[in-house]
Amino acid sequence: MIREVSRKLTIIISNNITKVNIAGSLFSHFTDVTNSLILTPMKLFLGADHQGYHLKEKIEAYLVKRGYDVEDVGAQEVQPEDDFPQFAQMAATRVLGTDDTDDPRAILVCGGGQGMCMAANRFRGIRASVIWDSYEAKMTRKDNDSNVLCLPSRVLDDDAELWKDILDTWLETPFADAPRYRRRNDELDEF
Repeated sequence: MIREVSRKLTIIISNNITKVNIAGSLFSHFTDVTNSLILTPMKLFLGADHQGYHLKEKIEAYLVKRGYDVEDVGAQEVQPEDDFPQFAQMAATRVLGTDDTDDPRAILVCGGGQGMCMAANRFRGIRASVIWDSYEAKMTRKDNDSNVLCLPSRVLDDDAELWKDILDTWLETPFADAPRYRRRNDELDEF
């Protein structure tokens, strides 16, 4: 259900998850405290190596325009000799160490997405997924509670409509929070 309260305030209720959009800024979590709202913006960390740099820059501009709280963890310029693991590590540790928001996430970009995903998944509590379409973006959030999205720049760089659809789907799809999904995520963290 979408309820537009005014031109600057929209409340979206879906699967018992409420999102509040105030003047273009998306807040995915809030606490109702005696008829007042304490809003917590979704924090996103972006990282890319030299192959994903240009797509990362486009993604950052898109997300900032949509009101997301975005932190770029690098690369800050194209350096053909850089290595993807350092950017995956910076993003993963920030996702795990962020206490000021309920749902920190990261978006990582490299040539094929696989290297970033392998590096990010080395960290307990990270559930990184390589995604190439919106259906997979929806399923990795709904079933796996993915908190790191890895994108292949070789596939997506020239298709803005596709990567925007993937981002929007991944960011707006809530975790189903079924007992079997929680159990499976707990098992992953035991490895």
